[in-house]
Amino acid sequence: MTRFIFSRARRAGILAGLTAGLALLLASSAFGADTRVSVGSPFTPFSQNKQNEPALAVDANHSRTLVSGSNDEIDMESCAAGDPSTCPFTANVGVSGVYFSFDGGHSWTQPTYQGLTARDCLGPDPCTAHKGPIGTLPGYDTAGLVSDGDPAVAFGPVYKNGSFSWANGSRLYYANLTSNIGAKSSATFKGYEAIAVSRTDDARSAAASNQAAWKAPVIVSKQSATTFTDKEQIWADNAASSKYFGSVYICHADFRSNSKGNGAPEPIVLSTSRDGGGTWANQQITSASVNGNNPGRDGCTVRTDHTGGLYVYYRGIDKATRQEAELQLRSTDGGKTFEGPRAVAGPAETVGITDPTTLRPVEDGLAGARADLAPAPSVDIANGAPSGTDATDEILMAWASGDSSRYHYGNPLYAYSTDRGASFSASKPVPLPAGDHAYYLAPGLAPNGSKAYIAYNSFTTDYQTTTGTPRSLVGGLLSANVGGNGDLSGFSTIDRGTPGDPRGSSQNNRVAEFLGDYVYAVGTRTGGAGVWNDVRNTADCPAIDTYRQNYENAVRAGQIPPKASEDRPADSGAATAPKKGGGTPPAAPNVLASCPANFGESDIYGASTIPPTP
Repeated sequence: MTRFIFSRARRAGILAGLTAGLALLLASSAFGADTRVSVGSPFTPFSQNKQNEPALAVDANHSRTLVSGSNDEIDMESCAAGDPSTCPFTANVGVSGVYFSFDGGHSWTQPTYQGLTARDCLGPDPCTAHKGPIGTLPGYDTAGLVSDGDPAVAFGPVYKNGSFSWANGSRLYYANLTSNIGAKSSATFKGYEAIAVSRTDDARSAAASNQAAWKAPVIVSKQSATTFTDKEQIWADNAASSKYFGSVYICHADFRSNSKGNGAPEPIVLSTSRDGGGTWANQQITSASVNGNNPGRDGCTVRTDHTGGLYVYYRGIDKATRQEAELQLRSTDGGKTFEGPRAVAGPAETVGITDPTTLRPVEDGLAGARADLAPAPSVDIANGAPSGTDATDEILMAWASGDSSRYHYGNPLYAYSTDRGASFSASKPVPLPAGDHAYYLAPGLAPNGSKAYIAYNSFTTDYQTTTGTPRSLVGGLLSANVGGNGDLSGFSTIDRGTPGDPRGSSQNNRVAEFLGDYVYAVGTRTGGAGVWNDVRNTADCPAIDTYRQNYENAVRAGQIPPKASEDRPADSGAATAPKKGGGTPPAAPNVLASCPANFGESDIYGASTIPPTP
């Protein structure tokens, strides 16, 4: 095993520049007001107005270039197409939305491409996918695929003439889940869901709706007939000082027996590309066992330090305590071999109460927005990109954990390492604004370790035992100073968005709210940015509230079986609902006739302190 060596000498330059850095922060703080990222989304009808699960990346070599992704149903049919009491995902229509900013996240654009669409299907006739304008990733239909969301984005150097260099330009990688057009298994790939990667070397051209700026999607994951891949995260080694500079890594959970309904066995798998995403090698890096003492593992994140050290984080069972914890795997040889798992923090308590209908934890109330089964880690490393010369290699993890005294609330926590993951601090609280309790958190570090940024979603109301009472969700972005020991201090609120009622968000089957699983943050030497789920523009629908309440009551009474959580057309990742009850579910209302026009309107919003101009 190669020994990790750490030096604090790099801090000298940072400390010498504190005065200038403070002046820059004060100058940029005026740019902290939030902005709508999902600018192409219509405010009506449902479900075209539904966006969630945002991702965010910054180009280390051009720090005002940002890209965001989300699950975006802009191209789906309206509920009015066909039976107005149903709001289905339109078969073969993609949901991987993409948005670009070239002023540090202060304004955004959503390109329009051509592909399989149903956005013009506004009723009353039934609809099938057909060629037309799309606001999601292009090229999937021509490859026999459907883009299924769960976005993950990263920038790295362009691979040219057998080597990587920032002088070659910047490459954007967009990883997402994908299914086959028309069938669960076809010649394109085996199984239920795979991971695919789209790439562009010209972000400005791609943002200007030039479909040719994108390379054809590449299948990354190794598939069998029963495989369902999920929860992927991507990272490009973007520090030129790294011996593996330019390598691209994707981690994901590999549910190998999805046909049986439980997904087991289920390891974390690492996919590696050394040629700019053209080809990929896959390796299992954790145990695959799932049993009564081990519920499996999920929610991974991958990052690199300035030497090329590779770090994978995930939620799993800590062998020492036999409890769920945030775990770290560390490699010094580009992912060929890994040290054994190390617990960063634990135990990781479930955030929320299991909802009887969706069988997922919810934090805000009955039929609420699902949360992760247990808190997943989100991590960033100050690796000095793009050069790596001023790296501190500090590691910051942030997550929302349960609270045994108020178990339906989320505790916002962070831990840090100043020795490249050899040890971590004890878990410490993130001071969210008064009245907020954490739903999701994500950290971003300045490449030189001088500043930290934390994006979040939080609920501001207690758990509601009925769907008939208001609820409140808000998102925002914090900043903090990074001390010499890696500790965070001087927290300030860059932006706290406008609260909204999450009851106005919805699964397509309408039996529960839906917000997705992620928020994201990034840091640069001049500022930071974050994105979150936002419901300020939606409206509660009393008819839907009544429907959800009646559905929950029928499930609790054993009259009908639960309705599993859904978030994309081919999603069968949730465990199969136990079969009980033979009754008839309550009738779903006609959304267009019974609800405000902007019911279901969930957006991606963000904030930034990155200076918009040089």
